[in-house]
Amino acid sequence: MIDPKQPESFMVPRRGILKGVAGSAVLAAGGLGARAGAAEVKPPAAQLKGRIKQAACRGAFGKKVPLERMCEICLQLGLKGIDLASPDAWPTLKKYGLLCTMVPSHSLSKGINHKENHEECLAALRKSIEAAAEVGFPNVITLSGNRAGISEEEGAAHCVDALKKVAGLAEEKKITLCLELLNSKRNHKDYQCDRTAWGADVCKRVGSPRVKLLYDIYHMQVQEGDVIATIRENIQYIAHFHTAGVPGRHEIDESQELYYPAIMQAIADLNFDGYVAHEYSPQREPLGSLQKAVSICDI
Repeated sequence: MIDPKQPESFMVPRRGILKGVAGSAVLAAGGLGARAGAAEVKPPAAQLKGRIKQAACRGAFGKKVPLERMCEICLQLGLKGIDLASPDAWPTLKKYGLLCTMVPSHSLSKGINHKENHEECLAALRKSIEAAAEVGFPNVITLSGNRAGISEEEGAAHCVDALKKVAGLAEEKKITLCLELLNSKRNHKDYQCDRTAWGADVCKRVGSPRVKLLYDIYHMQVQEGDVIATIRENIQYIAHFHTAGVPGRHEIDESQELYYPAIMQAIADLNFDGYVAHEYSPQREPLGSLQKAVSICDI
């Protein structure tokens, strides 16, 4: 999850955004070197096997990288888009033929597990669903929020109630709502949707094909481990993945404990059709690290 300290960054303003997106020229799939207003975009430098559709979060590109440069890198590496891009970035993504593979919505800490947050969260979710559908983006994120004293049963019931109220709109607009799994052990203290079984049970009780989980591999390794078996047992409830290395949430290479080739092989063998987005913070040269991450996951 990007920028948890600033939940307002997840709110999607409606006016002006869609007009800007609709007015942008959508370029053909292209490659490194394209700039705003460029007449020609080269084909991707990397031809991936395609069993895993990959994307990246903005942090994986390094600090202070301009959006246009991020889009060029995506095309060079064969990435499909950028996760959690703010609406002001959408026209540029569309121009490069890229997706916002996970559209932001509401606060991380004050989420749908508390009824007093429902009005605000549901308004944000509806706005994000409508906006995502209008520009052709596939997923909208939602978050349980922190426990703040409520039981597991009560929090789950409130999440189910909230998600049922927007599931119909998501189905109508063909947008998948993704409830994110985060660890409460190290990074997001008190966050309630911190175990796969809890999140899968919420999805099951909602009973919509458009309400699923965002399975963050880093977070679930920290919280519960047993990643491959858990993915296999719950794949019907998983719509999206995030990657990062353990410990530290850095590169996914041999410097950390998870073996991502095996994880990606398991995901591909399950005929997973969603996106795997890289959400680590690079410790080394960012473009080289991202290129290696893409290669590792291209099984």
